[in-house]
Amino acid sequence: MNELKWDTRFNVGVDLIDRAHQRLFSIVDKLLNLNTDEAKQQYACQEGIKFFKNYAVKHFSEEEAYMRSIGYDGYEVHKSLHDNMLKNTLPALEHELESQNYSREAIQHFLGICVGWLNGHIMVEDHAITGKIPYKWIHQPSENAIDSLIKAVEPTMQFLYRVKTDLISRRYSGEDFSSGNALCFRLSYRTQSGKPLQAFLVYEDSLIIYALSEILGRQIKTVDKTVQAATQMFSEKFMQCIGAHFAPDEKYELKGVNMLTFDQFLRSFDKGYPPYSLLFSSRGKGYFALCIEDFSKL
Repeated sequence: MNELKWDTRFNVGVDLIDRAHQRLFSIVDKLLNLNTDEAKQQYACQEGIKFFKNYAVKHFSEEEAYMRSIGYDGYEVHKSLHDNMLKNTLPALEHELESQNYSREAIQHFLGICVGWLNGHIMVEDHAITGKIPYKWIHQPSENAIDSLIKAVEPTMQFLYRVKTDLISRRYSGEDFSSGNALCFRLSYRTQSGKPLQAFLVYEDSLIIYALSEILGRQIKTVDKTVQAATQMFSEKFMQCIGAHFAPDEKYELKGVNMLTFDQFLRSFDKGYPPYSLLFSSRGKGYFALCIEDFSKL
């Protein structure tokens, strides 16, 4: 992606909000263009990101004030998405940029997350403010429950994949963090009483290549069918490890695993946002997303 242009389909119908969204698009579009000039990209990105964050803070505050003024019933959920972006995602992305000296990969992660978040948030959550569509984050788990899942993921990733992780988002909503180069798996479970559960695991290719190279003791260069099969096996083990941290009400049995394209994952994801939806970085090795209906049931 080398440009981000405003389109009338993004209009919410509230002038204050639409003008701010157009400004955010303009800022990100300039950052996309800066990414092509390596000689200037570090300083320019630093200043551009600072400006983006400051403007986002101002916009979120104004948008939240508007939602309160009309008595919007999705206010608390919507505000939590803003808070997650400002308190978790942007600081984590900035840290990655600084720790990797503004590498091309880190800049692509930053821009990919910002572009995807803006598109998805405006088209769904912001349009919901004016009643054009329903908001998607209907089921909200407690913050303590999310914390428990995060604490389970981190040692599991280190044990299985030999990588340390940093949380990027507590409300991952399908942003394309890998420019399409990702392995996506859907794991379907069911209890004896017929209660279903689905989990999605999405890996950036670079993470899988690094992890399997470390595990096998030889350099893996591409994601072929053997690598895909190994990643599926590790995904099943991953969910077993996550489930072992919690006491299930009923035993869930794995009924099927499907490998999806990223577009197929998004279509499944968009049918109903999973309450637990997390995005992690692996400190320069690649990104990983976990989306699951209710981890306490495993």
